[in-house]
Amino acid sequence: MKLLKYCLLFIPLFFAGSHSFAQMIEDPTAWKYEVKKKSATEYQLIFHLELKAPWHIWSLHPGGDGYEIAPSFTFDDNPKVKLKGTATEKGKAVTTKIDGIDGKITYFSGKIDYIQNVTVTGTTKITGKHGYQVCNDRMCLPPKDKDFVFEIK
Repeated sequence: MKLLKYCLLFIPLFFAGSHSFAQMIEDPTAWKYEVKKKSATEYQLIFHLELKAPWHIWSLHPGGDGYEIAPSFTFDDNPKVKLKGTATEKGKAVTTKIDGIDGKITYFSGKIDYIQNVTVTGTTKITGKHGYQVCNDRMCLPPKDKDFVFEIK
């Protein structure tokens, strides 16, 4: 009976502790933002991401069983800005099978660029949020949202 009491006490503490541990891990991402002028009104907004090893980020189209949280890019309304298509990704993709996930999945490690093409009329600031989740071979960190600002001069 004494053993049962210890087990009932230990199990909730174990789960509470593992959740707290995930919160203590520092975000292994470093984001930088760049504007590349392509013509008088055409620009590329580039989200440069560098991930610390051994972390990875899911592809924009990760595949798998649908539980992988793909990066997302949300732009605030701006009458001077028109998005051209959706964001694309550039980096060394890995497509593989991982235990515990149905189907093949695609992810990136190291350096990744996300590129959004836009048409802009005049000087403005382009703002919004991007969301992402990073994982390693043992766990995934909680999803994060970060604000971004691109200045078109």
